[in-house]
Parts: sequence; structure tokens; C-alpha cells
Amino acid sequence: MWGRLGGMAEHVDYRYLLANERTFLAYVRTALSLQIAGLGVLQFLTQSSDAVRHALGVALVTVGSFVAVTGHLRYRRNERAIRAGTEMAASHGSRVITVVVVLLPLAAAVALALA
Repeated sequence: MWGRLGGMAEHVDYRYLLANERTFLAYVRTALSLQIAGLGVLQFLTQSSDAVRHALGVALVTVGSFVAVTGHLRYRRNERAIRAGTEMAASHGSRVITVVVVLLPLAAAVALALA
């Protein structure tokens, strides 16, 4: 019997599937937090110039969208590997997310201080 993801359906330890799903949901929570923060900046940050407000807000929404896509791709890739019984590939998206989440607030603080 063929599984939904294209491989042979075998007994899979559901703990791995559930852990993968929890990780995906953490990505979703992070993505939503970043997107909501960006929308909040666009709507409520009135103490700075419009250019800073728009740049920061759009950057946060964009990073949040990137996190959501990265989380979904990682979830699908890991689910296929778990069901096939193969080794999971390393995730490079988390490095990008970490760099952006560290550098974006620093850039925002500098921009707000100069505005």
C-alpha cells in the first residue's frame, strides 16, 4: 500500500512525526509573531519617520513570511525522511533566520536613534 507522500507505508514511530509537527508549529508561531510585529510597527510607530516605519514594518512581515515558508519546507522534507526511514537533511534556513532576527533589531535601533 502506497503512503500519501509517495513511499511505502510502513510502521512509523509516531513520536517522530509528532515532534516534527511541534517543530513546524513553532515555526508558525514565530512567523505569526514577526508578521504581527511588522503590522504593529506599520500601524502604531508614529514617533519616527515614515521611511523608517515602512522599512522596519515591511522587513518584519517579510522575515515572518520567510520563516513560515522555511518551516513548511522543513516539515515536508523531514516527514518524507521519517516515513522513508532515511536520514534528515540539515536545515540551512534556521541560520538565515537567526542572522536576520539578530541584525534586524540592531538596524531598527540605529535607524530609530538617527531619526
